[in-house]
Amino acid sequence: MRNEERRERLRTALIDAAERTIAAHGLSALKARDLAKEVGCALGAIYTAFPDLDALILAVNLRTLALFDRAIAEVRLAPEPEGPATPAEREAAIDTLVRLAVAYLHFAASNPARWRALFQHRMTGALPDWYLVEQGRLFHAIEAPLRVLRPDLSETERALLARSLFSATHGLVSLGLDEKLMALSERVLRGQIETVVRALGKGLARE
Repeated sequence: MRNEERRERLRTALIDAAERTIAAHGLSALKARDLAKEVGCALGAIYTAFPDLDALILAVNLRTLALFDRAIAEVRLAPEPEGPATPAEREAAIDTLVRLAVAYLHFAASNPARWRALFQHRMTGALPDWYLVEQGRLFHAIEAPLRVLRPDLSETERALLARSLFSATHGLVSLGLDEKLMALSERVLRGQIETVVRALGKGLARE
């Protein structure tokens, strides 16, 4: 087997092992020595496959983002109107925002350790461009209903607004699922999120 093939197999094995550890025990449980033992390689071999643990964690987080992307893809999006939106089309766009927020809550509640790892990991340097592109996919689905509610905004303004709405939803989910602060049942938290996101959507529609 060629060196490149061996390195690729080791990369996959390390990502698989790190993914299992994070999903089961959280990001803080990830240790290079334990990973090496699990995949059956020398400790130094990890750094022939990845420059550092940051890069390995990003590879796991990329898989988590892909899972979330598939969950969002299952949300039924309201079609965008060809002309000025009618009241019914604006209401459908608001419903889409609510469904997206609820899907985010369900994903976080179903994959708590993996979801937290997306935000707990602190890089020693700047995030690579390819990862920022993948992160940006979190906001693309939000931009579609915003085009219906706020056709007056530029693409840049709409992208910023999508990030703000995501941040608002993320804050509600983070606090609601935090057992040390104000842990709420998923049912109760869903009701709160639906109320807040619908109110925000109606406010945007009036503008």
